[in-house]
Amino acid sequence: MKLTIIGCTGSMSGPDSAASSYLVQADGAGPNGEVRTWSVVLDMGPGAMGQMLHYLDPADLDAIVISHCHADHIVDLVGMHVFRRWNPTGALGPVLTLGPSELSKRLNGVDGTPPEETYASEFTFRTAVVGETVRVGPMTITPYRALHPVEAYGYRVEGPGKDGQGRVSLAFTGDTDLCDDVEAMADGVDLLLSEAAFLEGRDTYRGMHLTGRRAGELAAGTSGKGGRTPVGRLVLTHIQPWTSHELVRAELARTWDGPLSFARGGAVYEL
Repeated sequence: MKLTIIGCTGSMSGPDSAASSYLVQADGAGPNGEVRTWSVVLDMGPGAMGQMLHYLDPADLDAIVISHCHADHIVDLVGMHVFRRWNPTGALGPVLTLGPSELSKRLNGVDGTPPEETYASEFTFRTAVVGETVRVGPMTITPYRALHPVEAYGYRVEGPGKDGQGRVSLAFTGDTDLCDDVEAMADGVDLLLSEAAFLEGRDTYRGMHLTGRRAGELAAGTSGKGGRTPVGRLVLTHIQPWTSHELVRAELARTWDGPLSFARGGAVYEL
């Protein structure tokens, strides 16, 4: 299984990156038994559609997974709608789109379309249900409830390891503060893709985002009741352009001393 960072800037697109969007791929058998690459995109924030073209023909996308319906995570679904409906080779048909129950309605708002526009020819909307696993080729995607001011989910993705060896796991927090579900989701995963939008002391509002310190606790398995298995690697994302990575790193050093990366556009992680 492979993770490619399409975009990673928090709350908006940034000078060096699109906003949140992540490509997860794994090789597995197709419907006729042939081995093919299956592709899932997690979130589609501002700028994601254009950057995706560097890594994937969107016509080959097998599923879209949305963490929540804030604009910095969904706005480029409008571009995907245009790509699929008005493609000069012909309409591409609907792609599985997993996310919050309000996703279709929120897309109407972003796109400026009436409720009669259902986008049924581009997206097969499926509401995320906590604990209900969705299979996409060789990968399984399980939603967990996140702690954010709107309906929000994190996702645990499991699939074949490098060269088909065993099963590996990735957890994506979406936007969240610490909570029991997100802690269970992250328990012992090979890679934790965690937001860290807030700084300790500067951003005191709770129930919205993680800080570097809290992301470290989540990765180490020490937050909440503790006693969980640490993750294999922590990748921090969703950091706004106005926040220094070094400040986040300093916070993180208090709670996590394992493998660490800051997400950047184009980075690839093989699991």
